[in-house]
Amino acid sequence: MELSDPFVAYRSTDDGNVLSLIEMIRHGIGFQAFNHLASRSLFSLAEWSSFLHISDRTMQRHKKENRSFDPLQSEKIVEIAILFNKGSDVFGNIEKFNLWLETDNLALGKTKPKLLLDNTFGIGMIKDELTRIEHGVLA
Repeated sequence: MELSDPFVAYRSTDDGNVLSLIEMIRHGIGFQAFNHLASRSLFSLAEWSSFLHISDRTMQRHKKENRSFDPLQSEKIVEIAILFNKGSDVFGNIEKFNLWLETDNLALGKTKPKLLLDNTFGIGMIKDELTRIEHGVLA
């Protein structure tokens, strides 16, 4: 894997890697790197379109033309990649984390965590809940 892969880039948090991550976001995440993340999730491209606030048609164009996403969408992709890595660490594997994302959660207002992935505040709530689970503090 390369640093241009959002899964790898965040794991090391020294300043050089964070700056590389920022540069990657500024240049845009390519569809191939995005597809690596999307294939680890149970979400359809339509759901990803919703998370990234783009139309299904635009998502299909990115796929067909192997286009890069703009910086705002790229930043959201990286945020979700970081969340997936944390969730996989907390639950032991990506399959268990995907199941958790699909299950109503009392601590998150009786909603499925995946429904919060369309904005930064929702992603923050999910991260906070994962930290509580990681430390055994359940609601």
